[in-house]
Amino acid sequence: MKQDSTTASSWERLPELIRERGLRLTRQRLFLARLLFEDRKDRHITAADLVRETKKQKMHMSLATIYNTLHQFVEIGLLREVVIDSKATYFDTNLSEHHHFFHEESGELVDVSQGEVEIGKLPTPPSDSKISRVNVVIHLQDKDS
Repeated sequence: MKQDSTTASSWERLPELIRERGLRLTRQRLFLARLLFEDRKDRHITAADLVRETKKQKMHMSLATIYNTLHQFVEIGLLREVVIDSKATYFDTNLSEHHHFFHEESGELVDVSQGEVEIGKLPTPPSDSKISRVNVVIHLQDKDS
């Protein structure tokens, strides 16, 4: 995991951080946190991916439990949700400001650093709102398609 003011600096601190942010540390949350963060690599993962990973490790959890936990981790700032379309939502362990390439054929989501995307102008938000962030997803197809 990247060191960030909103994430744990190490796997060992993550259980404490989950509790500090108001979630009970259940066996399921701890297990999913280990799958997501223990190797400290940036990951883009779907709930379906986590269902498969939990089954491989003989820890069966319902898709609903996994979705609920992922959304709770988003709410407390441990993950970022990346919605591709109505059928595809990824959860990103990289909390830094960045954008994504989405390979339509493979379903792979790849980081693009924020500095590689230039946005010339944003619309003025409604008077009762402010822009919190801009998330660009660039859809890719194989050249043969």
